[in-house]
Amino acid sequence: MKSLFAGVFLFVFFTSCSKDYKPRKLDNVYIKEFNIDSTSIRSLVAIDSLTMYYAGSNGHVGFTNNGGDTWHTKQLKYQDSIFPNFRSMAYNVNTNLVYALSITNPALLYQYNFSDTLIVYEEKHPKVFYDSMKFFDEKHGIAMGDPTDGNCLSIILTNDGGNTWNKIPCEQIPKVEDGEAAFAASNTNIKVLGNTVWIVTGGIKSRVFKSIDLGITWNVYETPIIQGSSTEGIYSIDFFDEKNGIVIGGDYSKPEKNLKNKAITFDGGQTWALVADGQNPNYKSCVQYVPKTEGKEIFAVGKTGISYSNNGGLNWNEVNSSSYYSIQFVDKNTAWLTGNNKIGKLIIP
Repeated sequence: MKSLFAGVFLFVFFTSCSKDYKPRKLDNVYIKEFNIDSTSIRSLVAIDSLTMYYAGSNGHVGFTNNGGDTWHTKQLKYQDSIFPNFRSMAYNVNTNLVYALSITNPALLYQYNFSDTLIVYEEKHPKVFYDSMKFFDEKHGIAMGDPTDGNCLSIILTNDGGNTWNKIPCEQIPKVEDGEAAFAASNTNIKVLGNTVWIVTGGIKSRVFKSIDLGITWNVYETPIIQGSSTEGIYSIDFFDEKNGIVIGGDYSKPEKNLKNKAITFDGGQTWALVADGQNPNYKSCVQYVPKTEGKEIFAVGKTGISYSNNGGLNWNEVNSSSYYSIQFVDKNTAWLTGNNKIGKLIIP
């Protein structure tokens, strides 16, 4: 334990000495809220302060391109009777196509631009449950889900910009323990950076899976995050650069608990050290670094409110009591959030 705290100290010390950015002190933040009826929204793609896309439950997808003044929406339906529950989505900047992936049987991956809609991947299995997806670049993308057949995560890849997707064999992925899976809480249990991808799990085991070759080969690393029951573990991961990252989560069924629910790494995810243990924030479903703040400013959101750190995750304070599932920054002062029947736009003056 002593070595872990020493590592955290050195990380913060060298980070603060090597960067000249002075983080802001925030006691509260303003959120402009937009009502989106009849859908729970856990996934979003934020393009800029004017444009964001979302995908939610009951087949609802939508976007704004004028900062939320107007919303363009549609409801996708499968075989005239199934309204997909979307909790994962991604955006290909090269083609301007949006991808939305439903969670349960049948898993449906839609490619659309609001005039044309196409299912580019379909998987039928009683245990299918997809949690998150991201694009590495204009050609390569990844989505992950819970185990189906065998004892590995479900991972599908594309190398043609999203037109076709293929599930990689179980033998290419480290084995999961019985009861180890992932949480489709905010579309942020995947993080991509360059050719590297990190995936986090929870439940009986809460670990970090890492690939440095676009999801072809994998390693897996232990974490000190709370684990052991189906509602415990890591819910979200983010990285400031290839070495420095953060995970957050906790126990969804006991959201006020704040023990062993957040940790940082400074070696690319191989080892993790608990931070703010026994202190707020408590359970959170999403964590994000603020752009251009040198890894010092971080926001975490969940049903228990919105928390902020200005020292790389060591200490936090609540800046808004609103409940949201996910957050994504577009610049240093602006972020989009999604929640139950609502979307928010966070503005830092």
